[in-house]
Amino acid sequence: MSLRSFLELMEEKGEILHIKEEVSPSFEIAYIMKSFDQNGPILLFENVEGTKTRVVANVCGTRKRICQALNVSQEGLYQKLMEALRSPKKPRTVEDGPVKEVVEEPNLFKIPVLTHFERDAGQYITAAVIHAKSPDGAIENVSVHRLQVLDEKHLAIRLVPRHLYRLWCMAKEAETDLDVAISVGVHPAVMLAAASSPPLGVCEFDVANALLNDQLRLMRCKFVDAYAPAEAELVLEGRISASKEAPEGPFVDITGTYDIQRKQPVVEVVNVMHRENYVYQALLPSGTEHKLLMGLPFEASIYEAVSKVVPKVHAVNLSVGGCGWLHAIISIDKQLDGDAKNALLAAFAAHPSLKHAVVVDSDIDVYNLAEVEWAIATRFQASEDLLVIGNVRGSTLDSSADQETGLTSKVGIDATRPLSRPKEKFEKARIPASKRVEGLVQKLRGTLGFYV
Repeated sequence: MSLRSFLELMEEKGEILHIKEEVSPSFEIAYIMKSFDQNGPILLFENVEGTKTRVVANVCGTRKRICQALNVSQEGLYQKLMEALRSPKKPRTVEDGPVKEVVEEPNLFKIPVLTHFERDAGQYITAAVIHAKSPDGAIENVSVHRLQVLDEKHLAIRLVPRHLYRLWCMAKEAETDLDVAISVGVHPAVMLAAASSPPLGVCEFDVANALLNDQLRLMRCKFVDAYAPAEAELVLEGRISASKEAPEGPFVDITGTYDIQRKQPVVEVVNVMHRENYVYQALLPSGTEHKLLMGLPFEASIYEAVSKVVPKVHAVNLSVGGCGWLHAIISIDKQLDGDAKNALLAAFAAHPSLKHAVVVDSDIDVYNLAEVEWAIATRFQASEDLLVIGNVRGSTLDSSADQETGLTSKVGIDATRPLSRPKEKFEKARIPASKRVEGLVQKLRGTLGFYV
């Protein structure tokens, strides 16, 4: 399964906007990406200045497209993802694949890597999945990391203290560099799996293969001990240095603000493989696609964790206003007062970067923020329903938190109706309507040109 096969499907469904005018990879493509960010189409840039390579963007820019890629309904998305995380399936390894059509010496400046925002430190690869193994080969990991282009053969990689960082530390202790395969242009299932956080030791390629019903095929790299999808568009073989570091950043991350500059490890690229006429995949930092890919796996984790402490969870939304990362809205059924607070604690445990969470009743649409605000206005009392947790680890991407440690305070809001008081007092008032009057309203809206 490949990005290319998914694009063919999306072409049939009219989901791709072809941009034939010449555009620059420096700011111009990013500006167009941002202009079509909210529920926009896949963007295929056919004429990129300085290269014959096309650029594709916004591939996973809507929940609908992600569900189409996984062949699942939106209602079944969390279950499918959690099943893949619980029962990963090792992909078959093949000797050859389309990504080996061209093998060449590295020159990162030949790739149309984008410069996104005005104060970014430079060009950044933003849609790459990176595979690595521990020095003894016992642990594999696949994850998504931003990569700053330093020169023709070197990148700076942002490593937060998670699984790839741990493998890098193991390599440093063994006094060796860490081999990596950097794959760009992969099926959405691979991107989603790489953005998830299974326990250390579970390989995200195995999770992706489970999502793809055993259709993923891997290929061992030529010069490094790492694996890449055989049908990727582009693969950079490299080594994360055990000793060399370089300034990385500033760079706009998921919050839409500039992350600070840090010393980060340097990746030396030793080989490049790609398809003939490959398509370079780009992802807009802080865009909807970024938020969906980062947030969806944690929505599923929150859903599962909260389901263990309350009778039923209806929906979870890591909201756009909360950067798809820092704010969660969770709708539940509760049996006892106190269930909502247990739900809040479970959500914070399931997603350590979560900063603010709101729990609402099942009659509230978690995607309709006006309804959520109404629930807070009518069902929440700060003296009884506010949960504040101080001095805990959150996200370094939160500009108001400690930028090195992520130390922050967290707030939970129980906006569910109290069971000890009459239900009628908290119901949303409704006006009864016949089919005839419903039809009349639709007709009137159509007359005025409103979308029905």
